[in-house]
Amino acid sequence: MIWMWVGFIAFILLMLALDLGVFHRKAHVVSVREAMVWFVIWMTMGAAFAVFVYFAYDGHWFGLGIDPDPVDGLPNDGETATEKYLTGYVVEKSLSVDNIFVIAMIFTYFRVAPLYQHRVLFWGIFGALVLRGAMIFFGAQLIAEFHWILYFFAVFLILTAIKMLFLKSEQTDLNSSVIIRMIRSVFPVTDKFHGDHFMVRAGSSAASERETPDVPVAPDDIVERSKPGTLLLTPLALALVMVETTDLIFAVDSIPAIFAITGDSFLVFTSNVFAMLGLRSLYFALAGLERKFRYLKAALATLLMVVGLKMLFAEWLKLSLGEHFNLYLLGVVVMILATGVGASLIVDRKSLSQQP
Repeated sequence: MIWMWVGFIAFILLMLALDLGVFHRKAHVVSVREAMVWFVIWMTMGAAFAVFVYFAYDGHWFGLGIDPDPVDGLPNDGETATEKYLTGYVVEKSLSVDNIFVIAMIFTYFRVAPLYQHRVLFWGIFGALVLRGAMIFFGAQLIAEFHWILYFFAVFLILTAIKMLFLKSEQTDLNSSVIIRMIRSVFPVTDKFHGDHFMVRAGSSAASERETPDVPVAPDDIVERSKPGTLLLTPLALALVMVETTDLIFAVDSIPAIFAITGDSFLVFTSNVFAMLGLRSLYFALAGLERKFRYLKAALATLLMVVGLKMLFAEWLKLSLGEHFNLYLLGVVVMILATGVGASLIVDRKSLSQQP
């Protein structure tokens, strides 16, 4: 079993190395067309992995599918494993869309030039994968030992859905957040951008670089005032920290959501990874379209509500719908998302047609 984990992680690291080291070695503004091409590539890889899941669990390669799933108590064969993987993938991909609009707000607040946004997203998502991996590992252990914790997760998801539906999100001063204030108390932070550097040393060539010309910055002489060799963080580093923090907050919602579907740590981790890998491309394709998809947040809240209810009534659903009830859940999830996007586009088109 451990070789399956090693092989999968090695494959992901290889793909990330090719992404940053070959295809995006030079910083450039990612166009919508390029973003869509990469989004299709990552989607195709995620879908192709479902084929691997089917044969691996059907043949019990490396011991996959032999132990009962902690959530429903049944061993996963090729069919059920594929259903759970795809359902988890769609749920995680859907919930990550809301994260995109928050990341767009972070980039706007810190005035991160489009030229360097891919670099921040790359390292932000790499760190997010590590953090989510740890959360999934400990979450799977908890569910295996304490099955009742699923009901706690269910109530949490339902309350989160209610909060998303009825509470409006407000613009906040990110510099006043606890995380940013803690960082500023430990490290000196320059208000100027220095290319694509997250950190610079006072007196170094990187610190003396002219800041990004299309990014207006407040006057700041911290580099000149600092002792040569002093390590300084740039606004790009603050943006990276906030992207990581945001994903950690969103993971608190999304990780319990996928544990409503399966407790198999391999299925949970792989569906999360493939959903996250396409997040950067999805960002460049969708950022700035929050107003166009006005009903998307309501659709995501409904999705969380459905997943939470499924977690509460899993035993009854299994008896009523059979062991493949996750396939029905997948259909409901797709229908909710399609309804939210479709309603948004219809209303947006009507509002445009009514404008003088």
